[in-house]
Amino acid sequence: MKISELFSKDGYSLSFEVFPPKTDSAFDSVKHATEEIAKLHPSFMSVTYGAGGGTSKYTLDIAKNIKDQYAVPTLAHLTCVSSTRETVRERIADMREAGIENVLALRGDIPAHLADSDRSGWVYKHATDLIAELRESGADFCIGCACYPEIHPESECQKDDIKYLKAKVDAGCSFMTTQMFFDNNLLYNFLYKIRESGITVPVFPGIMPITNGNQVDRAVKLSGSFMPQRFKSLVDTFGSSPEAMKQAGIAYATDQIIDLFANGIKHVHVYSMNKPEVAAAIVDNLSNIIG
Repeated sequence: MKISELFSKDGYSLSFEVFPPKTDSAFDSVKHATEEIAKLHPSFMSVTYGAGGGTSKYTLDIAKNIKDQYAVPTLAHLTCVSSTRETVRERIADMREAGIENVLALRGDIPAHLADSDRSGWVYKHATDLIAELRESGADFCIGCACYPEIHPESECQKDDIKYLKAKVDAGCSFMTTQMFFDNNLLYNFLYKIRESGITVPVFPGIMPITNGNQVDRAVKLSGSFMPQRFKSLVDTFGSSPEAMKQAGIAYATDQIIDLFANGIKHVHVYSMNKPEVAAAIVDNLSNIIG
């Protein structure tokens, strides 16, 4: 099923993001974790793509298994940073062969060793280039892209950010998933601005349950996310107790999702970090809402 079709369905739903293993030895444990999440019957599951494509085979293996064995629609991530056209086309062919219908087109993080390199000769400088390649491939993909409710770390202002988002939509993007955020008002403000700019494709808000105090610094470093005082107080109070922090983090994420549902958002994407118990707890907390 194509993810764009979700928005024509009634009711509320959750989807989950998982990531592939980095090594062969970790494959079975990651596969098991993703299967446990698939058993929760999410609306779809996205599978990330390792830096530089290092785990691309595992991405397709995990996505295909979820789709074939559990009938859960899958969204395979694909990045293009510093890739050759031949490599990207091989990845696209692999996805078609695996029966993948949904692709999240990303530029990807620039590897540290290429941070100061000359990028003028790169075939794919932006996600828009990858979206165009996917459209031109002849495959009937439903293509999504990423967006930032606050601001992309490399953007000077949100106005520029939204201009680049519009370019992604014009290139063929059918939906967006947001970077994590911890204050729903940031999302509501962002949605208002992009609708005013003429962007009308569906947006999946991305929620990250912080279940370990050590995750906070990493989340801020990765996304530059604003941490509201309410959330900082939660971490200050419960961060030193692993079990208490897990429960509090799940409760905070659940509260965010309920507020999103109450304000007209029907589909929410959860960054599950391959933790079936966290995904299951959130589903259980919402059992009478999502049905």
